[in-house]
Amino acid sequence: MLIAQITDLHIRADRQLAYGQVDTATALENAVAHVQALDPAPDVILFTGDIGDIGIAGEYDLVAEILAPLSSPWYMIPGNHDRRVALHRAFPRAIPAQAGGFLQYAVRDFPLHLIALDTLHEGFGHGVLCAERLTWLDRELARHPDQPTLIFMHHPPIISGINHMDGLRLLPDTNRGGTPVDEIGAAGLAAVLARHRSVVGIICGHIHRPIHCLWHGVPLCVAPSVAHQVVGDFRKNGPAAFNLEPPAILLHFWSDAMHGQGLLTHTSYIGHYDGPYPFFDKTGKLIG
Repeated sequence: MLIAQITDLHIRADRQLAYGQVDTATALENAVAHVQALDPAPDVILFTGDIGDIGIAGEYDLVAEILAPLSSPWYMIPGNHDRRVALHRAFPRAIPAQAGGFLQYAVRDFPLHLIALDTLHEGFGHGVLCAERLTWLDRELARHPDQPTLIFMHHPPIISGINHMDGLRLLPDTNRGGTPVDEIGAAGLAAVLARHRSVVGIICGHIHRPIHCLWHGVPLCVAPSVAHQVVGDFRKNGPAAFNLEPPAILLHFWSDAMHGQGLLTHTSYIGHYDGPYPFFDKTGKLIG
């Protein structure tokens, strides 16, 4: 099974530039062409949030237009720049969740059980997982205890070392009065994972950089944006800034025949680069 992960589109209505600098519409068109050219084609494409930039219908109309050529099935979750009602109204087939609630759901059409987890805290940059969302996840995992499962969500629960982004990671939902903070948010997610060993990976967006780690025993990947990247500034007081490092998607491979190595992830850069060049000449000799 091949999964293409596309994240942090930040599309503006009428093809406006994001932050007055980034042509996100063209970047998404390039990403679509890149995915369409993949051979083999992905079995499924997962969009891990920040589909729009301010979450209005005009943005999602443009996204729908740009995504129209995709031939593989695709699913979405919201990011902090999205708004649930407008996003779900625009993409009901890609977000098979009940209208008016959290945009989380399960897809069981593939060798991997896919679970979309909604971390959006509308009006805020950080993410949360309240008790209601975690209870849903716990029950969904319990329904299929032996099915290998991939969770996709927007906000990573990890500390990346980029301070201004770490303040916007998955945090406890402090608005739920009377609920101990150690039962919700990132710690709550870790507690759910400890009860269910079927989760083979978590994939996220939000940080605009390729990041890989082992989080509470589960491989976790953060994908770079298909548009702009967050500067990898690890100083304590590093400013919030972005650059135009190469855009990319992640390609996740899963197969029971891969001898227990688990989820395999490649970074696939978007754009035209010199090559490919052969290692060997026509006689089979290594080119010096």
